[in-house]
Amino acid sequence: MAFSFGLFELDEAGRVLLCARQEVALQPRVFDLLIYLVHHRDRVVSKDELLEAVWPDVTVTDNSLQRAVSSLRAALRKGGMEGAIRNLPGKGYRFFVDSEIRPPERADRNQDGTRGAIGAIGLARRAAVGHLWLQAATLFQSADGDGQLSAEDFHDWALALQCLGRTAAAIPILVRAVAARSEAGDAAGAAVDAIALSGLHFESGQAAIGKGWLARAEDWASRLDDPPTTALLLWMKSKLAAFDGEPEQALALADAAYTAVRYKDALNIEALSLAYRGFYRLCLGDTHGGLADQDHAAAVALSSNNLDPIMGGSLYCNILWAARMFGDWARADQWTRSYQNFCSSSGMELTGSCQLHRSEVLGIRGSLDEALARIQDALARLTSDAPWSMGDANRVLGDILAAIGNDDAALEAYDRAYTMGWCPEPGRAMLLLARGEAEAAHASLERSLIGKTWWTLQRRGILLAHLALVAAHTHRSGQAKALICELSGSPDRWPMPSIRALTNEAQAILALSRQDHEAAMRHLHLARQLWSSIEGRVQIVRLRLQISRLQLQRGDVRGAMAEVHAAQLLANELGSPKRVADCVALQRDIDAWQPAARRQMCG
Repeated sequence: MAFSFGLFELDEAGRVLLCARQEVALQPRVFDLLIYLVHHRDRVVSKDELLEAVWPDVTVTDNSLQRAVSSLRAALRKGGMEGAIRNLPGKGYRFFVDSEIRPPERADRNQDGTRGAIGAIGLARRAAVGHLWLQAATLFQSADGDGQLSAEDFHDWALALQCLGRTAAAIPILVRAVAARSEAGDAAGAAVDAIALSGLHFESGQAAIGKGWLARAEDWASRLDDPPTTALLLWMKSKLAAFDGEPEQALALADAAYTAVRYKDALNIEALSLAYRGFYRLCLGDTHGGLADQDHAAAVALSSNNLDPIMGGSLYCNILWAARMFGDWARADQWTRSYQNFCSSSGMELTGSCQLHRSEVLGIRGSLDEALARIQDALARLTSDAPWSMGDANRVLGDILAAIGNDDAALEAYDRAYTMGWCPEPGRAMLLLARGEAEAAHASLERSLIGKTWWTLQRRGILLAHLALVAAHTHRSGQAKALICELSGSPDRWPMPSIRALTNEAQAILALSRQDHEAAMRHLHLARQLWSSIEGRVQIVRLRLQISRLQLQRGDVRGAMAEVHAAQLLANELGSPKRVADCVALQRDIDAWQPAARRQMCG
């Protein structure tokens, strides 16, 4: 007898289990266990009954059954059905699937006896529904060639390839989907897939081709009275406007997209357009409104039971870009974890953008080894995923290498970012400041504030805060005070702890320039506390060392020892030889200071 469930086909007589038409190796006893559970799927089978049925005339323990069940679940996991083996404590096991167990679908046979495309298409469709993207892509490819694939099949095939991170391979499949929909008179479907093509070409740096596909989509959409298609078109136009340096136009288009689809029972597109409206609001200084839009968008998306993996990925990615560019590290940490969980639950490969987002958060939090591994993976993926963001990935790589202490490699990464048209600040400027090149750091930060791209506008707060700090170090007290006043006077626009920490550090440097050590110490402690509130461990170590040096200068040896000890414990966890060496050097200064101080007292 043969059975079919999910992507699996079980041939009892041939003793073969197939998943997506590929044989799954099973040990004989494990195969017997599956057969028995499937035959008796209408009830719970006790452990004793299973032991007697699968191991007749053999004395075995419950451990043998448990190992067989574990092996069977591992095999079923290949088709996303490891949960089909249910364990009811104290009662036994039952084979349970949500869908009906049925005879295998009829499939035409080729002359060589192999199964034909009809069966492959059915399995491919099931795989796509189950978010088993590798199986879906493989099966759609095997079914191609006989003219049996529909426009929806091409769409799902392209979706599977995108979820696997193979965006270049998805493009020609989407082109076929557009052609099939156009031939069938499905203008709405053709427009949606053309917009998807526009996005893929745009992300790969082929803006002209992307605009061509967008124009084609607009032709189809103009024939329709379909709010979701209209909204999707307006959303894509807003992205193009933003990257052309027109944030006001981008905001207007995103707002029009949201208005077109609001209350129209198209939650995915509603959430996407709302998230991007929030993104552009943040760029233009409306922090409260922008964050409210993005939080609302996330709630709308999560309330939908049908969130498309690609659309959901775009939404998450947009929110994460905003959090990172804004220096909102607590928010960025929460959303990167949520993004990773979304990718996992959707069966998607972690994208280069996801790895980029997470690596910067990990770098700020001080998990430097993992951050370095993730950014290197991101760089490998982004070459095909989103080459336009390679510059930002090199900026983040520079920040991580600088935190580790590999200054020369960090500068090389910053130079690559700049060569690719991306601003490497503020990391490059802070590295130059640490190397004693304060004037170069100041000039670099001032250059970074020129322009009105979405990147510059959104990062304005974090760039101004670093400029205030460097201005204080270069004795530009007037500029530093003005910048601190601008940032502190707009708490609704720049409420992030990272920005407040930097302005407090700048105030500490200004206080030291006028010999007000008490005020300097207060501001340094406030800066350290603010970084602690978001677990910015790299900055915590740096500030503890500053505090320790200041305490030592003032003769507070015990306070200096306490700070350097706390810094050293944390530096060892970071995996930063640079910070560990700084701690050791300062500890030597403290050790040397104590005998010298005693000699002065005795003299």
